[in-house]
Amino acid sequence: MADEDLKADLQRYPPRAFLKEQSIWAIWVYRFGRRASMLKPGPNKRFQVWLYWLMFRFVELLTGISIDVNADIGPGLRIFHFGNIFVHGRAVIGANCTLRQGVTIGCIGDDGPAPTVGDNVEFGAYAQALGAIHIGDNAKIGAMSLVISNIPSGLSAVGVPARIVFRRAQAAE
Repeated sequence: MADEDLKADLQRYPPRAFLKEQSIWAIWVYRFGRRASMLKPGPNKRFQVWLYWLMFRFVELLTGISIDVNADIGPGLRIFHFGNIFVHGRAVIGANCTLRQGVTIGCIGDDGPAPTVGDNVEFGAYAQALGAIHIGDNAKIGAMSLVISNIPSGLSAVGVPARIVFRRAQAAE
């Protein structure tokens, strides 16, 4: 079965990514799990879901990347500098987003809502996005920022808690 989302993911990686970058392993396992969960009920689905969980735990242990199969992630996901990355099962991430080491996209409390992230969003190292928030398209989240409120499209946010920082081009206008 062709997976267009995985093809888009691989386009954002260097050639032979499976040999060079461990983060693609976690993305591949996530995409495999999504495909397995869509199969018709039966022995094939049970086997593939079991295989997914086995691979998920192995890759999670090896890379420190935990992407819940229930998360809704668009095509073109890129993870730089793998390690300590967690994406909650209720998170929604748009197309062509970039995560760096230490990023958490999750909820604040038990069974709470998780963030919705637009397209082309970049997260700096150790950035956290928590709760029922929306991060607009083309936004940038600075390293070590804690995002707990909405970020409009095209803007950058930094700090704890994150505050919006206008781009230099906007400030000059």
